Amino acid sequence: MIVKEEFLNKLRRYFHLNLYEVKIWAALLSRGVSTAGELSDIANVPRSRSYDVLESLEKKGFVVMKLGKPIKYMAVAPTEVVERVKKNMKNEADERIKRLEDMKGSEVIGELNTLHTQGIDLVEPSDLSGSLRGRHNLYNHLELTIRNAEESVIIMTTAQGLIRKIEGLKPTLEKVKKRGVKIRIAAPITKENAQSVKDLSEVAEIRHTDAKARFCIVDNKEIVFMVLDDQDVHPTYDIGIWINTPFFSTAMSDLFNIAWQDLKPVKK
Repeated sequence: MIVKEEFLNKLRRYFHLNLYEVKIWAALLSRGVSTAGELSDIANVPRSRSYDVLESLEKKGFVVMKLGKPIKYMAVAPTEVVERVKKNMKNEADERIKRLEDMKGSEVIGELNTLHTQGIDLVEPSDLSGSLRGRHNLYNHLELTIRNAEESVIIMTTAQGLIRKIEGLKPTLEKVKKRGVKIRIAAPITKENAQSVKDLSEVAEIRHTDAKARFCIVDNKEIVFMVLDDQDVHPTYDIGIWINTPFFSTAMSDLFNIAWQDLKPVKK
C-alpha cells in the first residue's frame, strides 16, 4: 500500500487520529476485510501495536470486528465514519461545555479567582502587557477587554475592520451598552461597510475619519493596538499589543477626544 504522507497527515487532522491509526485505517480501507497481522505488514506498523490500534479504531467507530478464527476486521464506509466522528465530537463538546458551566458556581472557580487576585496584586504594572499574534487571538482578547468595560470604550479602526467588528464584537458591545458604557467608534465610512455602520450605530456613536489607525481603549486603563495595516497582512500574521496602563491609555484617549470633535457624525 502506497499512501502519501501528506494524505495521512490530512486524515490525522480531520479525524484526530495518531499516525498508527491512520496507517492501519488506510490499509484496511484498501483491503475491505483483513486480519491484524496482514494490516500490520501492509501499513508497516509493529505487530505488537496493531491489536491495540484496531481496538481503538473499533471504539471510535472506524472498524467492525468480525468474530471467528482468525479474527478479522472490516472497514466502515468513510461517509458513515464522518457522521460518527461528527456525532462523537459534538457529544464530547457538549459534555465539556456542561462541565465548564457546572464549574461556574463551584469552589474551584472561587479558588482560581482568589489565586488570580492574589497574583495580580504581586504583579508589577509594567508586567501587565503582552503581544497578540493572529487576528483570531486579537479579537478574543478585544472581546475580553471590552466585556469588562465599566465606563467607556473607544475604537479606531479601518473600513474593513469596521465590518469585522460587527461580525465579532457586536454582542459584547450590546451587553456593555446596556450597562451604561459609552461606546465611540471612528473609522472610514464606505459603501462596503455602510450596513455595518447601520448595525453598529444602534450601540455606538460612529464618526467618519480618513486617518488609518487600529486601536481600542477601555476605561482609559487598557489599550489594545494593532501594529500592522490590515490590508497588507494576512490575518494569521496580524500582530497586536495589549497594555494595562492608565497613563498611556489616558494620553491616547485625550488625543482621540481632540480628533473626535472634528470628525463627521454618522446619521443613524
